[in-house]
Amino acid sequence: MAARRRQCAAMQEFERLLEESPTFRNGQRRAEEFTTRAITSGEADKTARKLITIPTVVHVVYKKPAENISLAQIKSQISAMNKDFRATNPDTSKVPAPWKGLVADPKIKFALATTDPDGKKTDGVVRVQTKRNSFGAGDDVKRGNRGGSTAWPTSEYLNIWVCTLGGGLLGYAQFPGGPKATDGVVILNTAFGTVGTVEAPFNLGRTLTHEVGHWLNLRHIWGDTLDCSGGDRVPDTPNCEGPNTGKPKFPSVSCSNAPNGDMFMNYMDYVDDAAMFMFTAGQVTRMNACLAGPRKSFVGS
Repeated sequence: MAARRRQCAAMQEFERLLEESPTFRNGQRRAEEFTTRAITSGEADKTARKLITIPTVVHVVYKKPAENISLAQIKSQISAMNKDFRATNPDTSKVPAPWKGLVADPKIKFALATTDPDGKKTDGVVRVQTKRNSFGAGDDVKRGNRGGSTAWPTSEYLNIWVCTLGGGLLGYAQFPGGPKATDGVVILNTAFGTVGTVEAPFNLGRTLTHEVGHWLNLRHIWGDTLDCSGGDRVPDTPNCEGPNTGKPKFPSVSCSNAPNGDMFMNYMDYVDDAAMFMFTAGQVTRMNACLAGPRKSFVGS
């Protein structure tokens, strides 16, 4: 049996929205223009000085009882992601020596919502039983009339949909600037959390870390080309030819990036959960720019 490989449909969704939504094209253009200005002017650095807590709602969309994952599994995912977005995950010790100085703390915390949109107490979890066996890329899981669960206000909550995904997908995210009704992240239920129904090699919560990186406007480190012509718009991640998978050995050289090679241990590559464990300072600056601009509704005064 072939080893499972990470598959993320974030760029597939990005391209679909570019074709279908003029507002997304304009929103992405504005987001990139703002990102450039915020990094150049130092506005992104101002955002970096404070810890930002993002209220989060998890929509569990299930058909079979096993797909209705436990609250313990959900909390294990939030805990894992909070370590990754504070650079307190113990496996940062595995970052190769040339890049240890680039490991950075995004200063972002995710907390299950305690109040719902109507002001009522909540545990931050919505459970919806569906008749569908699985979902694919696209927005069906985000719509109640298509067997999914309708988003809570996306300028106030990070919406995460957990469901059975077909086609080998682990997850996908909507980049900033897209339609408000579908903004958020979708994750395969067996790649969500660190306990319960999770399955190796995607059992350390890193699929959500990767997808929330997209939600905060990070690209894949190879720039989604396969010929060294791409780039992720972050200066401190080496250009690489394409996605790395599994558990590569350092160094893994491509695109004339010797001697250190690809930064495959970056959260925005395609390696197994146990092989990814860092964001760089440049990626953190880009996420800060996103929080200063397109996602500023999550930043307190």
